[in-house]
Amino acid sequence: MAATVIRDRLLTDLPDAPMSPEAVLAEFESTLLPLCKNEASPRFMGFGDTGDDQCALMGTLLADLTQQNMINQSFDSPSATFVEIATVRWLRELLGYDNPAVAQVCSVWDVGGFITPGGTTSNSVAMMLARENAAPDTMRTGVRDPSRCAVVVPAAIGHYSVKAALTWIGCGANLIEVATNGFRYDLAALTEALREHEGSVMAVVAYAGDSRTQTVENLRAVADLVRDSDPGIWLHADACWGLLATFSPRLSGLVDGIAEFDSVTVDPHKIMAIPYGLSALLVRDPSVLRLVSTYSDLIMQEDFAFGQVTPFIGTKGWLSLKLWMMMLGHGRAGLAALAERRVAAAARFAGLVDAHPRLVRINEPDLAAVAFAYLPVGIAADGVADDPAIARVNALNVAIHDRIIDQGQWHLHQFTVPDDLGRLRRGAILQPLRFMANNPKVTEDHMRAVLAYLDDLAAEAEGIQQ
Repeated sequence: MAATVIRDRLLTDLPDAPMSPEAVLAEFESTLLPLCKNEASPRFMGFGDTGDDQCALMGTLLADLTQQNMINQSFDSPSATFVEIATVRWLRELLGYDNPAVAQVCSVWDVGGFITPGGTTSNSVAMMLARENAAPDTMRTGVRDPSRCAVVVPAAIGHYSVKAALTWIGCGANLIEVATNGFRYDLAALTEALREHEGSVMAVVAYAGDSRTQTVENLRAVADLVRDSDPGIWLHADACWGLLATFSPRLSGLVDGIAEFDSVTVDPHKIMAIPYGLSALLVRDPSVLRLVSTYSDLIMQEDFAFGQVTPFIGTKGWLSLKLWMMMLGHGRAGLAALAERRVAAAARFAGLVDAHPRLVRINEPDLAAVAFAYLPVGIAADGVADDPAIARVNALNVAIHDRIIDQGQWHLHQFTVPDDLGRLRRGAILQPLRFMANNPKVTEDHMRAVLAYLDDLAAEAEGIQQ
């Protein structure tokens, strides 16, 4: 349905007369619910997670009903604070970070992380930490020399939150984009960039599962290279997707070296069927959070007041309860099975794409994402496509995606991405479709059905274009 139609239906005047709770619920059911997406449907294959884990849903409801506020501990969240600490410690252990013994957890400064509403907030705090590490006391004095606050990111596959964070914290959009190979840093290009910008780089960001193809960076190689170049550079890993690999001993090698990074962002709401939103920022050295601490007589200066260590966040609900309950409900074995099932499902879909005569796969799946493009008649995936051919490929796939959105029967995601594997032509900017294997209800029958649906949409689009 067109956005303007929904706008005209919902942007109404506030009624004068009150409505009963039953009437308000009926209005929601009849007017709003039919227009909402349903990520739990096996036909929704394009983005995120289902958000319908039973234990996580219980935690979501109970957190709202108990009305705990994580800003203070003693009277605002007596037990909730320690549930959040336990959850952060579980996440740290998955990554390979060391945790102090329970008896040595004497304050929030011993925890080594905190829960945030989303990955953008977590990445923003990570960039603040990088800034304070590079230019101590900037929290008090302000940014005096933004030219020394550059951040290295992989070209064309980075998440928007890093650039946005730099602008929000006063460093300017000071990105150094480094060429990639196979959706990972070209290590020779990274070495050259660090040499060329010596003294001006405050952080290097690596993706343990980038936001387009979920390719996992060669984390240990990047960490070793950066440490050899300048041990003072802050290393940050965005593992919003890659956290999945830590659940399983069979997959954990994908993120080897992540514990060498100074900070890591994880997004359980992307990979653990938890309702939006829940992210976490985790740090290798818990004490560094003092660099971005907040002091106010409105926030109690007590040992376990999380409000002291959460930039951009004051009042905060008990977000961690839904993650705590989900992790208890699955246990280590259940989390491992969840991760392995998703990776196997992505491999099955990749096989179907490869067997299709008019589809080309754009990435080698590390995790749960398969990016692929529908090829117009007469165009082959031979690695030497010219500009007109690339334009035809993109036009067809955009037309297909537009029809997917208009019809609302299935969903696959779409974005721009460089052809880093040279399937059509290395470096060409493509607009592929993306399948995500996060929903356990998706079967191979669903996979085959959505590809048959794409055949119909392609035939329709090409008929119109002709």
